[in-house]
Amino acid sequence: MFFPIGDDQVKGGYFPFFSYTFIVINVLVFLYQASLSVPGFEQFVYTYGSIPVETLAGKDTFTLFTSMFLHGSWMHLLGNMLFLWIFADNIEATIGNFRFLIFYIIGGLAAHAGHIYFNMGSEVPTVGASGAISAVMGAYLVMYPTSKIKMLVLIFFIRIPAFLFLIFWIVQQVTLGNQALQSMTNQTAGVAWWAHIAGFAFGLIVGLYYRFNYPRPGEPMVDAAYYDRTDLL
Repeated sequence: MFFPIGDDQVKGGYFPFFSYTFIVINVLVFLYQASLSVPGFEQFVYTYGSIPVETLAGKDTFTLFTSMFLHGSWMHLLGNMLFLWIFADNIEATIGNFRFLIFYIIGGLAAHAGHIYFNMGSEVPTVGASGAISAVMGAYLVMYPTSKIKMLVLIFFIRIPAFLFLIFWIVQQVTLGNQALQSMTNQTAGVAWWAHIAGFAFGLIVGLYYRFNYPRPGEPMVDAAYYDRTDLL
């Protein structure tokens, strides 16, 4: 058994207000969900989760946003919050609070788009922050590829480059997503794999822009035009 428990922190920059606020909101919402009866829990999910067939019909489009703050179980919540805690704060510290807020929300919407594209007729509600968090991870890959991820492996702690961990993660998502397509359902084991993939792809693209325009605090800004006027060996 292995999972990440931390990373190298960006020193200085903006305080990651929204990164931590999202964690608090997700936990509070799930505490409310857990307080409901089983029928009440299911009704809450169907009311505020995003259902592809309804979204395509223009119904309850607000659920594209509310579903990002719902979870199906304690393990679902804890896994997502761990990844949000590890990867989001560095990005927010670098690009600023409100830029991060917009990026996170649009990343979640991009993840929804990927899921809906492969599940247009689905009546199963989609819940969870993992689509938006996947966008965060995609941006992290190109913004901090040499950052070290702290891993707990059985009872040992190791540190690996962020690009190795994140490439392994997205390859796993693509593999499982393709298997889901071949089995005629993208919800294999109840996981919306293509939401993860779409969110990650969005994060990669936007992360490239951030890398050139928002360097880490204390680092010089990279001038993209430099490569157009310089002979490289």
